[in-house]
Amino acid sequence: MDSLITAAARALAAGDLLGVLKRVGLRDDAPALALRGIAMAQLGDFVRAKALLQSAARAFAPREAVARARCVVAEAEIALVSRDLGWPPKALDAARATLEKHGDWVNAAHARHLEVRRLLLIGRLDEAECALAGLDPAPFPPASRAAYELVVAGIAMRRIRAKVARAALARAESAARQAGIPALMVEVESASLVLNTPAARLIASGKERLLLLEEVEAVLESGTLVVDACRHVVRGGDTVVSLALALGASARTVQRALDSLAIADKVQSYGRGRARRWMTALVPEFTTTLLLPGPLPSD
Repeated sequence: MDSLITAAARALAAGDLLGVLKRVGLRDDAPALALRGIAMAQLGDFVRAKALLQSAARAFAPREAVARARCVVAEAEIALVSRDLGWPPKALDAARATLEKHGDWVNAAHARHLEVRRLLLIGRLDEAECALAGLDPAPFPPASRAAYELVVAGIAMRRIRAKVARAALARAESAARQAGIPALMVEVESASLVLNTPAARLIASGKERLLLLEEVEAVLESGTLVVDACRHVVRGGDTVVSLALALGASARTVQRALDSLAIADKVQSYGRGRARRWMTALVPEFTTTLLLPGPLPSD
């Protein structure tokens, strides 16, 4: 690795994106393309970033399997952040296997985080928890530990486990401060804000009040009969009964309601035409913490 690539990689690790572009912005060799792609992704230009990473993956020699796998993982993260759920998960799984085979455990773990985050995004909580269970964050560097704890917090919020979520976010904040990456610290702060924002509306005895997640958890644990209008179930103690799926409304009425929710930033869509789907915002919102395209000299 030449001195400019080494300096650019160190700048990327420190979150100095302009420093990355200053050093490799005019180069078109594989490591430079990968670095530029990751920097552009973190700057929010996902289209350009994806093109650069694809070019980098093609430019790396066949024997440079680890570098190619890292580009695939970075592209997968761009797809996740862009809500491109059509991106093939098998490609990410193959890249993770390559990284594990060559002993790149940190980036393999990052690939696993992306797999879990995708499962979390599409609502497959049981699968997400199962995939996360095989990871031990202790040996990871601070940035990876922060990413791990953010995923733990995201699952806990979906499960309405406020104490677990707060503990995970506290660990994430500590790890993010150790990493010293401003974008990561902002990400943790944004996730923490979700826990301090009303998560539900309680209507009882003709009165209405907003509840934080801890209060929602307390209501559900109290054994009170709850009609959950968010998940369309009735809860009473350990018993959960799903309601009827039919809404009795026209497709146009539903579309107008979804458009109103989108304007209020309550839901978001992906896909087009008949393939268009709607979902609530990911909890918590994740920014991109993309990978280094090659090992630092000390690795």
